[in-house]
Amino acid sequence: MPLWLVSAVAVLLAIIGWDLAVRSAGRTVIPGPIAVAQALGELAESGLLVRYTIASLFRVTWGFLLAVALGIPLGLLLGWFRRGERTAGPVLQFLRPISPLAWIPLAILWFGVGDLSAVFLIFVASFLPITVSAMQAARNVHHVHVDAARNFGLSGVAIVRRVLFPAALPQLIVGIRLALGVAWIVVVAAEMIAVNSGLGFLIVDARNAGDRYDLVVAGMVTIGVIGLVLDNAIRGLERAPAFGGRRT
Repeated sequence: MPLWLVSAVAVLLAIIGWDLAVRSAGRTVIPGPIAVAQALGELAESGLLVRYTIASLFRVTWGFLLAVALGIPLGLLLGWFRRGERTAGPVLQFLRPISPLAWIPLAILWFGVGDLSAVFLIFVASFLPITVSAMQAARNVHHVHVDAARNFGLSGVAIVRRVLFPAALPQLIVGIRLALGVAWIVVVAAEMIAVNSGLGFLIVDARNAGDRYDLVVAGMVTIGVIGLVLDNAIRGLERAPAFGGRRT
């Protein structure tokens, strides 16, 4: 049986189980799949679904790409130049366990309530794991490749750019995938507090506007579907031969 068919059957069974659980509860604890589907239709018809989805993806895109653009070069350099790792490593390891949500008060203080606060939180959530992953990837590069580059007279920076980065790319893709999942979680949490749009805001607003739990679950379903799409996109990069992966 094809894997996509197995996945489709699993989703169908989950929806059936969800519907049966709601019907057997005796009272409306959580809206059923039909009510949620109707809520999704309502959001789509009003245009809020598209608008809030675009707002969330906009914030994730800018915060995450900024983290990738800064975190990967910094991590590779720190992993290659051990003196730099010994200097900056303790600082990174100190900041890494701090939850990105703990930065929300400071983000609002520095940037106010709006897109900048959410982008900053996504950047913080993504930058540290990407940097640490790049450091580890640089350390795992086999010394034979580095020695060969030195024999050709490449400088330290050139070795990082032309040897370390291509060799570490498969492991970097794994780190990027994990960081993207964290970024998508953080943007939803940030939108519940620091902005007035996006899928996270949709959930809070639906809860406050007359206990519309059908809209709350509709927002949760949308978040899950988009997260699945983003994860599959990165997994596709992992399997691509150009990035050192193998197709299955």
